[in-house]
Amino acid sequence: MNALAPNPVPNRSATLDQVLAADTCAGCGGCALLAPGAVRMAMTPPGYLRPVQQAALSSRQERAIRQVCPGRHLALAAGGREEHVLWGPHVALRSGHATDPALRRNGSSGGVLSGLLVHLLQSGAVDVVVQTAASVAEPTGTRGVRSTRREEVFAAAGSRYAPSAPLLELGRALESGRRIAFVGKPCDVATLRQMARLDPRIDQQVVITLSFFCAGIPSAAGAREVLGKMGVDPGQLAAFRYRGDGWPGFATATLRDGSTARMSYRDSWGGILSRHVQKRCKLCPDGIGSFADLVCADAWHTDAEGYPSFEEGEGTSLVIARTEIGARCLQEAEARGAVRTQPFDIRELEPMQPGQVRKRRFLLARLMAMRVLLRWAPRYDGFFLARNARQAGWRQNLRQFSGMLIRELGLKS
Repeated sequence: MNALAPNPVPNRSATLDQVLAADTCAGCGGCALLAPGAVRMAMTPPGYLRPVQQAALSSRQERAIRQVCPGRHLALAAGGREEHVLWGPHVALRSGHATDPALRRNGSSGGVLSGLLVHLLQSGAVDVVVQTAASVAEPTGTRGVRSTRREEVFAAAGSRYAPSAPLLELGRALESGRRIAFVGKPCDVATLRQMARLDPRIDQQVVITLSFFCAGIPSAAGAREVLGKMGVDPGQLAAFRYRGDGWPGFATATLRDGSTARMSYRDSWGGILSRHVQKRCKLCPDGIGSFADLVCADAWHTDAEGYPSFEEGEGTSLVIARTEIGARCLQEAEARGAVRTQPFDIRELEPMQPGQVRKRRFLLARLMAMRVLLRWAPRYDGFFLARNARQAGWRQNLRQFSGMLIRELGLKS
């Protein structure tokens, strides 16, 4: 089914049709969670998760989807916290790594996110972690999982550069009545925050939310291209990891006969996967997890020119506690020896994460291009888009504006 086609049922959802027609769907699955049975998530060409409406929505469901959909609107409030124009609200900034050497190596950076999850489970702060892991049926794909033991957290560790909808797994966890730690993409956590206004179980049961810096979600076609460049037959694939087992680690395909093929992070993400990122990610105001309690990222080393270096080494995580809940979790995890961190100067972040800098500073120009063409575009409040655009300068803004015009007019793929 074409993701941009109208839903083939009577009384279609105006909200879903609007978001799908504009191609601003994030694929988070929030709509399917709010309208079970009426909306399901399906993989659509070239390999993105999109909602498919199967039955008419009630007026209540339609209003709920309209209120929470990150493809329509996001509003960020500082809530009295210190706020950075570029890096968002924060309570504490640290860098470090998991003290468990296996977690540190298996994670995508320093393993702090995994270390925090193990701490939360072992300390009894939560009963279950809702997160994303590799799909059993489709090794390059993902599935939502509920982890209750260190071994399960370990198995799920590492970035998955593929579509995912952990909110659907959260729905099942909420039914259990257990205390939950939720791990998701920034858009997943943003949706969850907006959904909490409608579902009191979320504030009652979701003890903490964790996220990570996200550069965008590539399609399944991107993973297929990586396999093709590796010379791997997808039918012979037994397992696949996008990175990790080192820092940044290699994209590694394990075949059924036990042999492996691999590709560097620079070539897999930089050369292939980043070119398959969905449109909503190019219009994202929040690749940095501003809605989460805790967010982790790669604390990349920089080269002589000040740009990230992807030479292999021991992983180091950047950790931003955005709420008092997050700061307390980090402090307790360090006190119990789960992670080891040190203070981090926010001024060092810009050269480490140039992609996130560009995303925030160029967003207003891209949105303006869509509106000049009378195309519908999402609305974002609280992200300082104008102030960030001024920091980019008029030449860069003009270039981004022109590029978006060209893409929207179909003059360039």
